[in-house]
Amino acid sequence: MANTLLMPKATAVWLVDNTALSFEQIAQFCSLHPLEVKAIADGESAQGIKGMDPIMTGQLSREEIAKAEADPNHKLKLLDPKVRVPESKRKGPRYTPLSKRQDRPNAILWLVKNHPELKDAQISRLVGTTKSTIDQIRERKHWNSSSLVPMDPVTLGLCSQIDLDIEVQRASHGRQPAAPAGDTLLPASMTERLTPETEMPKDEDKELDANAVFAKLTALKSKDSEEDE
Repeated sequence: MANTLLMPKATAVWLVDNTALSFEQIAQFCSLHPLEVKAIADGESAQGIKGMDPIMTGQLSREEIAKAEADPNHKLKLLDPKVRVPESKRKGPRYTPLSKRQDRPNAILWLVKNHPELKDAQISRLVGTTKSTIDQIRERKHWNSSSLVPMDPVTLGLCSQIDLDIEVQRASHGRQPAAPAGDTLLPASMTERLTPETEMPKDEDKELDANAVFAKLTALKSKDSEEDE
């Protein structure tokens, strides 16, 4: 979990009342505008807010405050938390903002078309939907099926590319790679053993017998002479 200041305005109230820090230093530490800090000091703002001691909460040390009071250019730094609270893991479908829910069916259609290996539970985790909705879109029984257009859920902001890659990797784990389709090249180990076939001579490449040709021409000439007589 990120190290952030708890109750920044209440902390600013305490620092204004109990230290000699400048408005700019308090504003920088509490992520406020210097005018907001000035309004607190003038009693124009945060009148109903009780100051919170950042030393008691372990977010600031007395030495750090004294150092900043002696040097107006020094920026206060948060102390590292002594106890780190682990981030809670999300359970169930991902929450989808209302403004993006209309894009969810398009994202489901994209996932069904481009990643058929994904299970319904994985699609539900990615875009925050239900199994019945996934089945309706997969079987083209959704009420708006005719208008749906496949759209990448990462582009739509419904999930991150990292989450999508993780789910695809999980779904593909243990699956055999798809067999290559169409003609493929033979491996080199096979082509090296092949020898070119002996070419058969073509008819036009055969050597012609000159005597046979002249004998045939002579016979034709004699036949023509007999017909003329």
